[in-house]
Amino acid sequence: MPKEPLITRSELRRRKEEEAAASERNQKIIAKQSGKELQQKEKQIDNHYRKIRKKNKDITKTRAGENQKSRDLNRFLMKSIVIVGLLLVVVALAIFLL
Repeated sequence: MPKEPLITRSELRRRKEEEAAASERNQKIIAKQSGKELQQKEKQIDNHYRKIRKKNKDITKTRAGENQKSRDLNRFLMKSIVIVGLLLVVVALAIFLL
């Protein structure tokens, strides 16, 4: 029988500290990898929904608004046609009477 212990308390303490440090490093590595994976997944999800948002654009036009624009354009064109017609009549009268 040996008189001294197989492993001393200081040796046990040192080994536990080494194991704790190693496990802490492993946890940091795992956390970093999982963080990268999480970022990649979030980026994929964001890209997916960005594409969907691009496809489904918000409707900014209304039927009433489009009808109002059409009426306004028709009024403008009718006024311009009447003015051009009157100018043609004036030019024709000026040519024939002078």
